Amino acid sequence: MTSIRACLLTVSLAAAGVAQAQTAPSAPAPATKAEDSSLTWKGITLYGIVDIGIQNDSHSAPFSDYFPAVSGSLVQKNDYASPTGISSNNLSQSRIGISGNEPIGGDWAGVFRFETFFNPQSGDLSDALKSLAVNNGKACTTVAACTASAQTVGVDSSVAGQLFAGAAYAGFSSPTYGSFTFGRHVTLLADGVGKYDPLGASQAFSLIGFSGTTAGGGDTEDRRLDQSIKYYAKYDWLHLGAMYQFGSSSGSINTGYQFQIGGEYAGLSIDAYYFKKYDAVAASALSVANVTSLTTFCTVGNAAYNPSLCFPVGNSVSATVSDNQTYALMLSYAPPGSTVKLSGGFERITFDNPANPLPPGSLTIGGYILAFTNNAAFNTEKVLEVYWAGLKWGITPDLDLLTAYYGYNQDAFAAAPNVGCSSKTVSSACSGTETVLSLVLDYKLSKRFDVYAGSMYSGVQGGLANGYLNTTNVATTAGLRFRF
Repeated sequence: MTSIRACLLTVSLAAAGVAQAQTAPSAPAPATKAEDSSLTWKGITLYGIVDIGIQNDSHSAPFSDYFPAVSGSLVQKNDYASPTGISSNNLSQSRIGISGNEPIGGDWAGVFRFETFFNPQSGDLSDALKSLAVNNGKACTTVAACTASAQTVGVDSSVAGQLFAGAAYAGFSSPTYGSFTFGRHVTLLADGVGKYDPLGASQAFSLIGFSGTTAGGGDTEDRRLDQSIKYYAKYDWLHLGAMYQFGSSSGSINTGYQFQIGGEYAGLSIDAYYFKKYDAVAASALSVANVTSLTTFCTVGNAAYNPSLCFPVGNSVSATVSDNQTYALMLSYAPPGSTVKLSGGFERITFDNPANPLPPGSLTIGGYILAFTNNAAFNTEKVLEVYWAGLKWGITPDLDLLTAYYGYNQDAFAAAPNVGCSSKTVSSACSGTETVLSLVLDYKLSKRFDVYAGSMYSGVQGGLANGYLNTTNVATTAGLRFRF
């Protein structure tokens, strides 16, 4: 399957090269070059982004070939090294996509979109679940253990090696009535994060861009929803949106729904969101004990042999399962005539034990197996608050400065005798905070090509720091981005 995906991606990239070549003049170029147009033919548009740079982290695991953000620019539990290396997808996720718009009557059009995500530094399809699986069974409780096991960056995401990880949908669109599409979508909440994050949901410089917790309503795998219907419309000043995800089983298993309402006036834009998700999955690598258990379950003649619990280690992860509920409010203000845009937001997420527990062996995105599932992590409801504020300042027409502050606040949800705890050494269920500060300069060399440089500081405290080898990281990144 991997070879088929690679071949399809190669064909897509080759097609992009052919399309560009066909626009090149066969005769010597004229003295005055005409403005180039998009790669559109009969309503079908080919587009893409390549974003690559170099990054240094004061504390991180070695970079991943597969994780979409590549590096651990946001502080992680296994930050045992201080790597410098090639880091892709820093301001934008690298991708190649194709979209279509075909008039069908009145102001209605049939539309579709397919996007493939990839990591330029390795040439691999972006696959966060694989970044977890390659760490399966690798001990990492101390710097020495992490070094010996050679752990790399491994973080969950909604991008799990799918051929069309970014989007895969078709439907109808009208400037008057809005769009109705069916398939795999970025959620309304994630659209809001991209719109109201001063750093544009950057993976190298933004807490809410690197981590999909905010955009996914508590769990990053829900930043995009398979088997979903999405509606969005803008009526004059009013924004309206709704979304529903069908479960692969009957009832409410793995279903979800979202609503959005907002508006804009005189440079002010504001949107409110609600998201309810059943059986949200937060995946992680298998521990040493997990791998030992799978080996035991798979060993014929062993007293604990159980073929129903025997899963391939290389395609398995563990997971915490929850039912999540999210309320969010986001806004921005760009004073008329000003080159400064202010943005911010607040989100409150609650996590409860799932009403419909997922058994071991359940599948998650990308075809990965949940070999071990925890359906009882939130006997006491967990509450996570997310907040941010910042600005984008156009210093000149070609130079932008972007800066922002981000924060997490987790209430204690530990059981007795740790009720109300706040210590990082007691439990990850103690109260805790995370703080992130970012500063970036982005310079446009041309319409489609820009260069950027900046730094992001991140630090965790209290329960959110439980199990961390280092509690801070400063990620400094410089890179370039080409968009077509």
